[in-house]
This record gives sequence, C-alpha cells and structure tokens, in this order.
Amino acid sequence: MGMGVGQALLVLLAAWVVMPAKDPLLNICMDAKHHKTKPGPEGKLHDQCAPWKDNACCTANTSSEAHKDQSNLYNFNWNHCGVMPLKCKRHFIQDTCLYECSPNLGPWIDQVDSSWRRERILHVPLCKEDCEEWWEDCKDYLTCKENWHKGWNWATGTNRCPWGSMCRPFSDVFPRPKDLCEKIWSNSYKYTTEHRGSGRCIQMWFDPAQGNPNVVVAKYYAWKKRSSPASMENVTLKTDKAVCALPWSVLVLLPLASVMLPEVARGCGYHGWGSL
Repeated sequence: MGMGVGQALLVLLAAWVVMPAKDPLLNICMDAKHHKTKPGPEGKLHDQCAPWKDNACCTANTSSEAHKDQSNLYNFNWNHCGVMPLKCKRHFIQDTCLYECSPNLGPWIDQVDSSWRRERILHVPLCKEDCEEWWEDCKDYLTCKENWHKGWNWATGTNRCPWGSMCRPFSDVFPRPKDLCEKIWSNSYKYTTEHRGSGRCIQMWFDPAQGNPNVVVAKYYAWKKRSSPASMENVTLKTDKAVCALPWSVLVLLPLASVMLPEVARGCGYHGWGSL
C-alpha cells in the first residue's frame, strides 16, 4: 500500500509542479500614469493605436489623446521648434501608441522613482526599419534638445526650449538613426540591426490582420532573461516554493509517503502532522 500511495503522490507532485504558471514578464501593463492595471480588449482605439485594440494596456481616451498636438496625457508639445511635419509626427504618435498600449514590453520594464510613474521601459530592441524610417522622416525637422524626457522649460505649463538653446535640424542633434532612437527618451529604446518579422525586435508598426509580431518577441526575450545566470537562482527558488505550496489533497499524503520521498518532506519543512 505504501508503494501505491507514494506513486500517487509522485503523480500529484508532477502534475502540480509542471502546471504552467503565468510568466510575470508577459502580457502585462506598466505601472505608469495612464496604463490600465492589466491588458484586455478595447472596443475601439483611435487611428494609429488601433492595432492593439484586441489586447491593450491603453483606453480609447488615451489612444485619442495620443494623436493630439497638445495632448492632455503629458502636456507635451511636439511643435516646440515650429510645426512638426505630419510624416515625422506619425512616428511620435506610433511611439506613444506602443508605449501606452502594448502589453508586450514586460522584459524591458524597469522600476523608477518618479512622481508620475513607478515603471518605465529601458533598452527595448527596436527593429532597424522602425528606427531608420523614424529618423529619415524627421531629419529635416527642428529641435532644441537631444533628450526629450527632461530639461524643458515648463514655466507656461507645457514644454518649451530651455533658455539659451537653439533650434537645429534633427540630423544635427541626432546624426544617426541610433542616436535618435536611443537618446530621445533616455534609452527607452535600443537600436538593433534586426529586421521586422525576425522575432528578435519590437515593431512599432505592424498589420493587426497578420497578428501582433511583438508577442513572439516578448516571449523570446523573457526566455533569455529567465535563462541568464542571475535569474536562474530566482527560478530555482520559485520552483522550490511551488513544490512546498502544494494543495491539501497532496499534503495529506506526505506523512504516508515521507519514507519514499524524504527529500520532499524535508525541503518543505515537514516534521510530522504537528507542522500541518
């Protein structure tokens, strides 16, 4: 009988431990100013944010505000050095849609100590085409700053160029596409040589009829992050805790099977019925 109970416990243990747990890096929203607490479908998202409507971290209102010159999202003015051309502005709108709406940025979410958000993205690997087209369409527009995250004159309630700064062409401020993508938002993005559809870079632009390509990318980088030496210790610890957090139906078998599986009983702090 002891053998049968032990085998039953083994089956229950195996079933419990191998059950797929929710990956904390996948299908999540940032803890930031306008993000939803968790992703989900939206009936309709505005214009360029529409590709995310089936599973979004943004609301319809946020997607609408993302398209305005003077948005209520952050009171940020794109036209700080004259009117931004539409061909350039569409990239900043798409950048905003990705940031506000995408549930596939988990592997690059970083903690921050800020008055308006607790998390940000850092070093998101942007596809080569997205970065280079952004730079190409904006290279003739003017700007007075390299880092748009900070250093503005907010005296009027909206961003203006700092005193003494001059408006210069994008191509002077950002000589290469890499400079634009990595510097403009404090390294939120990382320039890569990976191409759209490679499964190795995040796309700002995609056809929702073909599915969201960033789902696969997030899974790949989540796997890489879990496989790194630093994270392997955390994985081992979580596995140990999963074994110890067995349901009552399994725990009641421990006293009967402790002889056959002493290492499991010891690992979970089992010392007889008194500990249950």
